[in-house]
Amino acid sequence: MRILVLGGTAWVGGAIATEAVRRGHEVTCLARGSAPVPDGARLVRADRDAEDAYEGVPGRWDAVIDVARDPAHVRRAVAALDADRCLLVSTGNVYADHARPGRDEDAALLDPGEAAADPGDAYGKGKVACERAVLQAFGGRALLARAGLIGGPGDGSGRAGWWPWRFAHPAGEDGAVLVPDAADRWTQLIDVRDLVAWLLDCAERGVGGAFDAVGQALPLGEHLAVAQRVAGRGHAVPAPETWLAEQGVQEWAGPRSLPLWLTDPGWQGFAARDGSRAKAAGLRLRPLADTLRDALAWEERQPEHPHGAGLADDDERALLAALPG
Repeated sequence: MRILVLGGTAWVGGAIATEAVRRGHEVTCLARGSAPVPDGARLVRADRDAEDAYEGVPGRWDAVIDVARDPAHVRRAVAALDADRCLLVSTGNVYADHARPGRDEDAALLDPGEAAADPGDAYGKGKVACERAVLQAFGGRALLARAGLIGGPGDGSGRAGWWPWRFAHPAGEDGAVLVPDAADRWTQLIDVRDLVAWLLDCAERGVGGAFDAVGQALPLGEHLAVAQRVAGRGHAVPAPETWLAEQGVQEWAGPRSLPLWLTDPGWQGFAARDGSRAKAAGLRLRPLADTLRDALAWEERQPEHPHGAGLADDDERALLAALPG
């Protein structure tokens, strides 16, 4: 197949291009060229803000795969490109309601025309607009992969790799690792390699439609137990959620955070979507232990921690010492 990856130099796009080359496809990546494309792929340098961005990729493409979040980029691409089908890596943030676990693709979407109340909504609204542009251009030849939290080796956000790395390198005495006392909160991590393999399977088989491309939903306590087993050391020391918030510890991701932890009742279903439609369409999930083990191996090669999420060693030790009895 002739596959055009719009991107192909960052994490997910690069993984798509790498796997497509491995499968023997002819792969072209359209990107600004700030990072190299995978071996075996061709780079076409272009700025997607430019009107002539796609002049360097003429001809008919068997599949275009886009990871964009900017609706203008997607609209310009679908208008300019000649392709049999288009696959968009979208997000679960497109849904209007995240309160109830177990929802599927029939749930209502955000209205992209309304003002966003928070950055998460702004991201979701943008992706809804991207989806609409792809559907308008390709109809049933479009695949919308509404990915959940993507993890595995190469995840620079730290959300997937922080916990196995922290258990492997505990900051506290006797291997203590500070965790939220929230064992029943949901987590749902999909390995980037499983997502990419499924996307290319769908491209090869001509699968279209909207799918929640998500991993297995697990309580946070089980996720942390897997991270501890992968690390082979460390032990969890739970801290009350309200106390952590009072200390300024952030949820989910980013600086001074405990990743994957979400307290907002309105978001308890975000990491517990149904996902059965994608599985019926061939999505295969590796065990979480494999994802976290490989994420840990990648984390061990990084120059500093926390590089995307988590607590600095001294900060965590201070919090452990101040933890109410």
